[in-house]
Amino acid sequence: MSTMMNAATSTTTLTHERDAELRRQEFAIAKKYTGGTPWRIVFWGLGNFAFWLALWPLVMTGTLPLWAGFILASLCVTICYLPSHEAQHNNIARPNTSLRWLNELVGHVSTIPMLLPYRTARLTHLEHHAHTNNPELDPDYGVTAEGWWPAISKSFRARINRNGAGQNTAYAAALDRIGGEAAARARIEALAMNLAYWGILTALAWSGFALEALLLWWLPRHLGLTYIQLLLSWAPHHPGEQTGRYKDTRAFKYRFGNILAMGMEYHIIHHLHPSIPLHKNMPAYRELKPILEERGCDLGGL
Repeated sequence: MSTMMNAATSTTTLTHERDAELRRQEFAIAKKYTGGTPWRIVFWGLGNFAFWLALWPLVMTGTLPLWAGFILASLCVTICYLPSHEAQHNNIARPNTSLRWLNELVGHVSTIPMLLPYRTARLTHLEHHAHTNNPELDPDYGVTAEGWWPAISKSFRARINRNGAGQNTAYAAALDRIGGEAAARARIEALAMNLAYWGILTALAWSGFALEALLLWWLPRHLGLTYIQLLLSWAPHHPGEQTGRYKDTRAFKYRFGNILAMGMEYHIIHHLHPSIPLHKNMPAYRELKPILEERGCDLGGL
């Protein structure tokens, strides 16, 4: 808490001139890390989806043991969100550019294993950026918890809650606030995806592949969603009490390293400059760190 209070104090004591100079320096540095097509993100998103699809015939024909398929499927679902996340911010290709179709393809396809419809993901995620840590308006605020284990428990309970307090309810409320054609199309896409999902699981179970459906999709989806919510939604914003550009997101050290944190140790850079692609957040952070320190940001000893 003291760190957060110091952050607020440091930010408010900057003179107008110093604040303007720091902002100029910050945006000049950030600009160096934007632009170009992040092909590694494209290959990650589409390649991971193709790999997950390939697990099904391999397991169903007995070529790959089910236990191995379960482990690999869980890994695929866990890492499938971030390429779509880049597409949500137009980081693969901007609107009205020649590769725009690729941006949208990656956005839609990569999160199919997670059963997260792209239009809903994009609209609600942009709401998260606009209202980070606002209990009423941030769709991801529901994962706020006192520690790692409570956050994990809360993530699971949010998906199985039948009393109107789950994650889907928060997303639905966000779509209600957004309104218009975009929100309506997002709802239709979400409905179609969920109907297809349950239809496929039912058909698999009816055909004698209930265990495969359970261990290649249903359970990996829940494990993957929990992990990504823990690292993307909870850890960078914990304790979720501050709002404002330099207060609502922090850097943090993950005990298993930044690779297993999927780059989220540096998520503060993403919230400050969403147009910087994931793989450039670390070098951008290192160059921006003196500015962030002067701003009083919570850098978690990173």
